[in-house]
Amino acid sequence: MKALFQMYLQQFKTTFASMFQYRASLLIWMIGQVLEPLVFLVVWSTVSNGNGGSVGDYTTGAFVSYFLVLMLVNQFTYTWLMWDYEWRIREGILSFALLKPVHPIHSFIADNLMSKAIQLPVLTVIAVALAFTFHAVLSVSLWVVLAFIPVLILAFFVRFLLEWTLAQAAFWTTRVSSLNQLYFLLLLLFSGQIAPLSLLPHSIQIAAKILPLYWTVGFPTELLLGKITPSAALFGIGVQAVWLIITFFLAGAVFKLGTKAYSAVGQ
Repeated sequence: MKALFQMYLQQFKTTFASMFQYRASLLIWMIGQVLEPLVFLVVWSTVSNGNGGSVGDYTTGAFVSYFLVLMLVNQFTYTWLMWDYEWRIREGILSFALLKPVHPIHSFIADNLMSKAIQLPVLTVIAVALAFTFHAVLSVSLWVVLAFIPVLILAFFVRFLLEWTLAQAAFWTTRVSSLNQLYFLLLLLFSGQIAPLSLLPHSIQIAAKILPLYWTVGFPTELLLGKITPSAALFGIGVQAVWLIITFFLAGAVFKLGTKAYSAVGQ
């Protein structure tokens, strides 16, 4: 455990130094993280205003709150390992990681956590500024805050393990951009990023509740907005726990198969 702690600490330092070395890339990345939900915020607010001030059970102010909270939740749960993993395999970098006594997944986790520690405070300030600008409406009770913390942590690990599993496709084909684009398209639709789930067709709502994507983004967002009852929150945590178990064993099994099929490439 001590060695693992030291590894995480060192990875934190490395990620911190790397991000500040490429400050322009970091800025562009954060702008991208803000623009997408901002576009949907403006679109749905306009639709709401044109419809008398509400669409379904969302008022104009509620739409603003939804997409700003979703922006922060998405940032907390987002990983880039599906793109990074392909690059590490193609360049032969993963070969060195596989020789180490520590599982390579730990460096990816540490990398993601440090990036969130750097970006989230900035995005939170931006979200607060946008909330005042667009007149967000948000009222949060104590039980929601207490439930939101474990829900958000579970959401991160479910999404991380799911995307880690999909990233393993790079063991069999070193170009997985098409798979990545398909995944993020499905994520956009079924996680609630394009619109609150309650406003989508019933068939999509059913599919979203079956798939893990909604439970990693839409569920935490709706919970903090007070759209989830206490009983539904407990049920959602149970679903997240089930998906955590499934993705944990699936990630391990696919990684084991992938390393057997792995042939080092690179320079």
